[in-house]
Amino acid sequence: MTIKDIARLSGYAVGTVSRVLNGHPNVSEQARERVMAVVKAQDFKLNSNAKHLKQHYNSGVAIIIKGSGNMLFAAIVEHIQVLIRDSGHPSMVYYLEEDDNEVEQARRLCRERRPLGILFLGSNLELFRAQFQDIQVPCVLVTNSAAGLGFPNLSSVSTDDVQAARQAVLRLMDLGHREIGILGGCTDMPNAARTRLQGVRAAFRERGLELDLERQYESTYFSMSCGYEAMGRLLDRMKDLTAVFAMSDVQAVGAIRALQDRGLQVPRDISVVGFDGIALGDYVVPRLTTIRQNELLLAKRSVALLLQQIETGNGPVHELVPHTFVPGESAGRASSLI
Repeated sequence: MTIKDIARLSGYAVGTVSRVLNGHPNVSEQARERVMAVVKAQDFKLNSNAKHLKQHYNSGVAIIIKGSGNMLFAAIVEHIQVLIRDSGHPSMVYYLEEDDNEVEQARRLCRERRPLGILFLGSNLELFRAQFQDIQVPCVLVTNSAAGLGFPNLSSVSTDDVQAARQAVLRLMDLGHREIGILGGCTDMPNAARTRLQGVRAAFRERGLELDLERQYESTYFSMSCGYEAMGRLLDRMKDLTAVFAMSDVQAVGAIRALQDRGLQVPRDISVVGFDGIALGDYVVPRLTTIRQNELLLAKRSVALLLQQIETGNGPVHELVPHTFVPGESAGRASSLI
């Protein structure tokens, strides 16, 4: 008699049976009673040696994060760790630089730590296409879509970056802005920056305009210091700039500081719109206008999908989480229209 037999007889998943037998609190009373009734009827005894081996070789859920300065990721991970803890599993967090290979890190973890599953925050889809086939454990991309990759063990939960970026730029255009600069990331690889750039281009096309990448786009890392430096370069290049869309709030905060240091006022002289909706945006002056991603829902759905796949072996699911436009104080009408 094994745990799988108990699961079959009780009608519950192996993971649920395991949590009951190990005394974890995150189990319904109905499930606990049913599982224990089967255990008693079958005179089942949990093998403590086998339990020890399982704990040794399956060391919980790994969380791989690209970019230590990403405040949105920090907020999502905080929710994720609580949710994983409540499920009865330990979690391990690994921070990488933005240029590091997250798939290679995952392959190394699978060899050395044997996690039950992996959550990725920040991902280069080309790395997944080339190397992910060696990873067999359930995985979820958080804030990036894996819908086009076709791996049976790779799910994803993300915001519709194209539509969100499009909405942000259209709001600036509705305020009369046409000379709009963009602060984003490297678009040489399939990532959030490339997807959001698609939304920016869509907004420009809708208004009969063409985005001049060499003049209007400044590529940099997603951090406040990089946003500050990139804003300075954009100002030097676009003398007629009236508005900026930053692909992350931390870039937007850095940009606002750079504008103020140049003697410019936001939004009187130049408007700024961010992306993410981190808490910091509510406390900067002026309060940040931004696209808010639902960090709690992103965390909940990502953990739920991962645990479901760990327990049932079900195929991949790809979900989009709704975003909201937050009209703060950093975007106003173009000065020529005031």
